[in-house]
Amino acid sequence: MEWNALTIVASLVGGVLIVAGMLGAVVPLRRRLKSNEGRRACQAFRFQREMLEAKFFDIAVTLGKPRGLRWIDCRWEDNVTFARDKQTGLLTAFVAVNIRFEAIEGGDMEDVAAVDTIRDAAALFHYQNGRWGTGGRALFNLNPDEALIRLENQFEPLAPMT
Repeated sequence: MEWNALTIVASLVGGVLIVAGMLGAVVPLRRRLKSNEGRRACQAFRFQREMLEAKFFDIAVTLGKPRGLRWIDCRWEDNVTFARDKQTGLLTAFVAVNIRFEAIEGGDMEDVAAVDTIRDAAALFHYQNGRWGTGGRALFNLNPDEALIRLENQFEPLAPMT
């Protein structure tokens, strides 16, 4: 077979079209895989929620935040908002919680009247390597939807999963 300029150009164009077609199939597949991962993660969160809430509390009480306060109780609300980190793809659950504290004896907060005020917060949970976990982090004075709005540059909400 003799290669001339026209044959080479035709081969290159054909190759480019094949690669473009393959990429066109990969993008929707990747989107579908992410959607399936989100669906599985949301279902797993619902099944593990009670255990995850207990783990959150156990970790949060050891962090010493807010300073001068001792965690007393968490009352969990139904509201959960799922989102994906725009850079890393990490799935995160923002869960509504009401948190009660008491002042640590001899600490800076002992004479502060507002210590008894129940605090609204969004508790954070992350889905990584097929498992949910938490670092006991809470975003105070925000519900899950407000937290996601505040962090809109970092997170994109997942479509509601049914």
